[in-house]
Amino acid sequence: MSPVLLAVAHGSRDPAAQQCVLSLTSRVARLAGGIRVRTAFVQNAKPSLAEGLDDAATQAGADGMVVVPLLLSSGYHLSSDIAGAARAAGVPVARPLGPGPPLVRALSDRLREAGVPGQVPVVLAAAGSSDPRALADARRQAAMLAAHRHAPVVAGFATAARPTVDEAVSFLADLTGQPVAVAAYLLAPGLFHDRLWLSTGSWVSGPIGDHPAVAELVLDRFGETVPGTAGEARSLYVAGAGRGMADWTRSARGDRRKSA
Repeated sequence: MSPVLLAVAHGSRDPAAQQCVLSLTSRVARLAGGIRVRTAFVQNAKPSLAEGLDDAATQAGADGMVVVPLLLSSGYHLSSDIAGAARAAGVPVARPLGPGPPLVRALSDRLREAGVPGQVPVVLAAAGSSDPRALADARRQAAMLAAHRHAPVVAGFATAARPTVDEAVSFLADLTGQPVAVAAYLLAPGLFHDRLWLSTGSWVSGPIGDHPAVAELVLDRFGETVPGTAGEARSLYVAGAGRGMADWTRSARGDRRKSA
């Protein structure tokens, strides 16, 4: 058998965030064609990272495991929390999910679901970090989204870095004379997405969540660490990647135009 895929998310006290992550990992398991998938959280949700590592080790036996961070960029949680725990357990850690082209697809679909016109400028709203690697990753993702949309995209941050989301919205509004959309560069609903509704953007998209491109990306990261597994698993799941979206609601995802 192949190693266990232990997907590790940040974690939130918001039950909708945990449900969203579990919806994503359920989609990964369906796509994986037999690869065993487990879920854990760095903080604020169960199972914890330590509990997840113990459970995955029991399930894996001699086959081992691979930790796949459900994080959109590098930063402290990856380099310290996840890497430290995995190193102590003697297991490999895959790269974070972003930045990269698959997330452009997911972000574009979430903007479309929120009713954002194609040429509207966008603030890519990330959680923010004091780690410059995380900020650089968000800005690279913004550049990729801009190239795809053929419209201006600027990274803004909900906390710990500048420009803030509102500063980025103001900059783009002054630059273009157009209303500005906010694309949630977040995996799940929770505190940071709630804050985006207080921003000055004219639209706010839902979190990336369990988008099919994200599930495929999780398996790609796993396959980079265990060659020959993810590609074979994904070949078993051809036409279904766009179907069977999770049951958590559009209101939980929060993708809609803001009221005037």
